[in-house]
Amino acid sequence: MFPNPHDALPLPARPNVERYKKIAKDLTKACRSNDSDAFRRWSQSFVETLVDRAALTIPPGMPVAVQRWIDQVAAFAQEKMSGASHGGTACRLTDAQFVIARSHGFASWQKFATHLDALAHTGSNVSHFEAAADAVVAGDVPRLQYLLAKDPSLVHQTSSREHRATLLHYVAANGVEGYRQKTPPNIVEIAELLLGAGADVDAVADLYGAECTTLGLTATSVHPEHAGVQAALLATLLAHGAEIDRPDSAGRSDSIVDACLANGRLEAAGYLAERGARLDFAGACGLGRIDVVRSYYRGDGTPDSTSVLSRRPRNSAESTADSTSVLLHELRDGFLNACLYGRRAIVAFLLDRDANLLSLPGADGQTGLHCAIIGGHIDVVRLLIERGAPLEIENEYGGTPLGQALWSAAHGGDAERYVAILEALAAAGAEIPAQHAPLSGRVDAWLAQHGSRAEPTWGWQDK
Repeated sequence: MFPNPHDALPLPARPNVERYKKIAKDLTKACRSNDSDAFRRWSQSFVETLVDRAALTIPPGMPVAVQRWIDQVAAFAQEKMSGASHGGTACRLTDAQFVIARSHGFASWQKFATHLDALAHTGSNVSHFEAAADAVVAGDVPRLQYLLAKDPSLVHQTSSREHRATLLHYVAANGVEGYRQKTPPNIVEIAELLLGAGADVDAVADLYGAECTTLGLTATSVHPEHAGVQAALLATLLAHGAEIDRPDSAGRSDSIVDACLANGRLEAAGYLAERGARLDFAGACGLGRIDVVRSYYRGDGTPDSTSVLSRRPRNSAESTADSTSVLLHELRDGFLNACLYGRRAIVAFLLDRDANLLSLPGADGQTGLHCAIIGGHIDVVRLLIERGAPLEIENEYGGTPLGQALWSAAHGGDAERYVAILEALAAAGAEIPAQHAPLSGRVDAWLAQHGSRAEPTWGWQDK
């Protein structure tokens, strides 16, 4: 249900229930109007006013954006106010209140109103917790020390939002409110302060549909990585006894190493594997551990299913009859990881034993060729083409490998690297679009040389 915890809206500086009741009434009026754009206009006014009154700035890299909030809230309001979800009357005030509560990350209007009433009292536990969470993400050690000294129980308290995160979870800058996903330079000191005050290092929060720990969230978070403190933060959590292989710690049923690789956190994956985290087949492929990969195969070149399946976490829903299917998925996921992270030797090793891997897509429809292109690995791209990788399979976004190369070039990829990939794909016979949205000077020039016309209205990049 909308929103995910990280999409929750911010609160204004001094929120109160009465003002939110008026906002809910305004939503019911918008619903009852005959204006097809009424929900969007209401949402825009609601969100922009919140952001202004919260004095919120959203720097690059945060997982939230004002326009995204506006779009999400408008769509959610229109859906819930239609009455279809409960088979009843449209435009009810109770539905409007629910929309507002959910948009702020609360399960119900009653819980939202209770939170607001508690915030109005500066001495309440809720008020102290919110101030402490702000201090954590701001790196304000003196403020956090003051709050913990005033109320030592804060270190064990959980948020009244639906995710029920502790203060320590905010250290990870992952999963919680997106506008609070920040990593100050002194975040390790903040973590030490909380842990020294008695924070439970393995406390769980309801994030990503699972019970996530601070270690799992930290390992898969981009913010501590970009701040250059991810390894130090992980070391601190491990030194305080964090469980390294706790199931679902990062919101996934597979290993913490695989979770890191799935989120692009290669260094964290390697760091944890070196410190004893379980290394299954897919993880070994992503980390380039060909010695481990070889150990999963028999002398005749066939995979040792017993070995593969014994070294992976077992989903409780799996049965023995699923073993063949699970083995295939494990081999596919390992192959995709090897392609994504440019492990050419492993890609060749796997294809020598099963060429069918070339056309097996992952859950998002990405083949090994798509993945190698995403990673920008021209040597792996060339190898896959030489081995006969399909050139026109579309991923779930409608992108062929060449389309993926164009998308990647348009979204921060190195132009020269992607031109080389485009050349390899074109030489192999990949279909070049007759028209394209403007990308970058270098890539646009390459497309023009191959007969593709720039059309600003063509929307491949939105798929």
